[in-house]
Amino acid sequence: MRLISLLSSLAVCLLLASHSVAAEGELDALRGNVPLLEEPEPEPLYRVEDRGLRQVREYPMQPPTIPHRIDNYQVDLNANRCMACHGRTRVGETQAIMVSVTHYMDRDGNFLGELSPRRYFCTQCHVTQSDAPLRVDNIFVDMSELIRGSRFSGQ
Repeated sequence: MRLISLLSSLAVCLLLASHSVAAEGELDALRGNVPLLEEPEPEPLYRVEDRGLRQVREYPMQPPTIPHRIDNYQVDLNANRCMACHGRTRVGETQAIMVSVTHYMDRDGNFLGELSPRRYFCTQCHVTQSDAPLRVDNIFVDMSELIRGSRFSGQ
C-alpha cells in the first residue's frame, strides 16, 4: 500500500514538474510556444507540387511520393480514386504507373485478384510533396553516398 501511494505521489510530482516546464516555454510542442487557451496562428497552405515527374527514392523500399495533386480524391471504404488510373487493368489506358504487385498480396504472401485490404488506403504510405520550408535541418545521407564514402576511406 505504501508503494502505491509513493508511486502515485511521484507521478503527481512529475506531472506538475513537466507542466511547469511547458508553461515556461522551454518545450517546443506541436503548437509552438502558444499557451493552451490561446489559438495559434495557422500555418499557411503551401502549394502542392504538381509536376507529374517521378522523384528519386532516398532509400530502398521507400514508398514513392505522389507527383501530382490529389485534392478531393475519394479514398474510403466505398471507392479508391487512385486505382482509377493506377489499377492493374487501367494503366494501359491512362499511362499511369501500376501499383506494385505487393499491393495485391495478403500478409501471408498469397496473390489476390484485387487490391489487398491492407494496401487499400494509399495515403497511409504515399504522400504529395509541397513547397513548405523544412522544419528541421535535414542531415540525411543517401545509402549510396555512405557506401561510396566507406570505399574511399579504406573501411
